[in-house]
Amino acid sequence: MKKKLSLPIQILIALILGIVVGLICAAIPGGPDFTANYLKPFGTIFVNLLKFIVVPVVLLSMIQGIISMEDMKKVGSVGWKTVAFFLCTTAIACVIGLVLGNAFNAAGLFPKGLELAEGQVWEKATSANFMDTLVNIFPTNMWSSFTAANMLQVIVIALFLGGSILAAGEKARLIRDFVDSAYAVIEKLMTFIISLSPIGVFTMMAWVVATQGAQIIGNLALVLLCAYIAYAIHAICVYSVAAKAFGKISPVKFFKGAFPAMMFAFTSTSSAATLPVSTECANELGADKDVASFVLPLGSTINMDGTAIYQCVATIFLASLCGMNLTLGQMVTVVVTATLASIGTAGVSGAGMIMLAMVLTAMGIPVDMIMIIYGVDRLFDMGRTCLNVTGDISCSLCVTQWEAKKALKKAAK
Repeated sequence: MKKKLSLPIQILIALILGIVVGLICAAIPGGPDFTANYLKPFGTIFVNLLKFIVVPVVLLSMIQGIISMEDMKKVGSVGWKTVAFFLCTTAIACVIGLVLGNAFNAAGLFPKGLELAEGQVWEKATSANFMDTLVNIFPTNMWSSFTAANMLQVIVIALFLGGSILAAGEKARLIRDFVDSAYAVIEKLMTFIISLSPIGVFTMMAWVVATQGAQIIGNLALVLLCAYIAYAIHAICVYSVAAKAFGKISPVKFFKGAFPAMMFAFTSTSSAATLPVSTECANELGADKDVASFVLPLGSTINMDGTAIYQCVATIFLASLCGMNLTLGQMVTVVVTATLASIGTAGVSGAGMIMLAMVLTAMGIPVDMIMIIYGVDRLFDMGRTCLNVTGDISCSLCVTQWEAKKALKKAAK
């Protein structure tokens, strides 16, 4: 029986074929028009399905993530310290991604205004002040937030609904069961939509290369370079510094001890599959076994630092392709959106692309642009998974020391 090719391999093959077909069509008279009229529509269908699934995935996954917080209450301070650590580092990761992305953009390394959509106008080209933005994230009508795909409002709705379900306790059992069932259905639907990725990647890449030329390939290499520099900075300046400051372990010892897990994560692109190796590395570095057994599995689901960097760099890159310049207020919105979304969306298959689609929607950037970068998503994924696993180990060391200090204070009393 023939073994079916994995989805990443299918996407890679689709990417290569799309580039080849695009180059051929670019050299043939009428070739670019052929890709625009007969190939791009299939890519547009895939993007439409992606837009269709974003709101229910974000809403249900976040509500489910919040409901699961009840388990964290049961484990007390370890749970909340872990969540606080991950949320703080995710926010820092967003800032690093935005700074690096803007630096590359300012240096002229990202292309500007490729005009991939005819007559395209960015309705959010001017940014409201902070207080207006703050007021606008609170919805006046839940259904209009859903239909308009206002992602910040969807996140706020999910936070309120999830918190209210927790507060209602046993009376909300029916709603909890509904959320679990609905989320299971949406996951299956999203798995189907993601399985269509090779078609979307092939058709959109063929169109882009045919209309824009081979330079777009070099641009993708630059955005990959930008992301990996940001990954390295975050690992060194955040994780190793945190391990030194709170976990009492030198950066050299930290990276040496975490290296096996980092390499396994880099090659497997799965935080969950890396768990056994991560646990062994954390224990050897001195993490408490009980703490590590809680922090590492939780981190594999909600630690989104690598994805946060990817989103920020990709958002600036794709905005530049559209001839858009993000203002400071919009960059703050990216940070808030990506950080809050880390509560629930990490456990979803294809979460990186779904979250990027969510951020692009919040920024008013055409979601169609996502297909330009999605073909090389596997290369981004290797680095961001490695970074996420490194963060999980760092967190387990920090929480171990915090709990040890807490125990000493109790003993002293």
